[in-house]
Amino acid sequence: MFDRRLVQYFDWGLLGLTSLIAAMGLVALYSAVTAGGPAAERVLFVKQLIWYGVGLAAMIVTFVFSYKSFERWGHMIYLGSVGLLVAVIFFGKYVGGAKRWIALGPASIQPSELAKVAVIIILARVYAKMATTSGFNLRDLVTPAILVLIPFGLIVQQPDLGTAMVVALIAASMTLFVKIQNRTLLTMAIGCGCALPLAWLFALKEYQKQRVLTFLDPERDPLGHGYHIIQSKIAIGSGMFTGKGFLKGTQNTLNFLPEQHTDFIFSVLAEEWGMLGALGLILVFLLILAWGLNIAYGCRDPFGTILCVGVVAMIFWQVFINIGMVMGLLPVVGVTLPFISYGGSSIITMMIGVGILMNVSMRRFLFEQ
Repeated sequence: MFDRRLVQYFDWGLLGLTSLIAAMGLVALYSAVTAGGPAAERVLFVKQLIWYGVGLAAMIVTFVFSYKSFERWGHMIYLGSVGLLVAVIFFGKYVGGAKRWIALGPASIQPSELAKVAVIIILARVYAKMATTSGFNLRDLVTPAILVLIPFGLIVQQPDLGTAMVVALIAASMTLFVKIQNRTLLTMAIGCGCALPLAWLFALKEYQKQRVLTFLDPERDPLGHGYHIIQSKIAIGSGMFTGKGFLKGTQNTLNFLPEQHTDFIFSVLAEEWGMLGALGLILVFLLILAWGLNIAYGCRDPFGTILCVGVVAMIFWQVFINIGMVMGLLPVVGVTLPFISYGGSSIITMMIGVGILMNVSMRRFLFEQ
């Protein structure tokens, strides 16, 4: 039977913030694909509207059923996600030198995006069952580490280091939240420090090393690897305080700004709306993050709390990395800006994340005393 309290506890505030950020994203995307861009790219705006429609449907499905269903079916969701990542190896299509997408008729999905949600659900399930007041030791973390390393390795293989890094950061954030023993934390920190030189020598590909070197000194190759960062910084700086106006950004209009509708869409927004527009967007993101943390804080169910923390971590790290990347504060790693950048899989993943937050928020009365 339908519980009327679900309507009473419906989170209109989170829905309003999500609608606002979606509207800001559509405005920025319209400018990115319209001002000076080829006519073929303008259809991307229409496709983004369709993806938002699909994302809205996915969000509704996500919060209609109790989030406890994710706990019961977490292992199946995880296995399905890993299966899709394996399918990319055999049936994926190449785009821009990377094999990350599976074609489904006229559309394509990027399983690595959906893997973020799967990792959040499976880790929340494991940590909720293993909850301890003394903190986890290295032995306790073996199973969670394996569950993260499997999709991490498959995503790196595509190659998609940016998404793999986001998955690792989400897992690290959730692990720190559930508490680690100090000795274990120190051991892990030392291990990571020792692994960095090895990763540089044997794991990173040459183009990935070039991105790091370009981050340290963009002027070393201004027409090659440093071009993206230099043009992005010019666009952001030229927007100054109030911006040049909608559809009037010269870096975007004259096509100096590469990947303006995906990874570097924040630069388009900053050039046209200035520091005020950029800070406004960041403020909305901060409100969404604070809202999600408040839902986690108010939840009395360990699984629901950890689940919300994972979703908040997913949104935070993507925003942090993307904005830092386009401002030249971090290496260019190909991470999109949530709700803003063009991309169907990214939109659907983020809308599912919002659906999870709304699901937990709507059912908080189930655990109230």
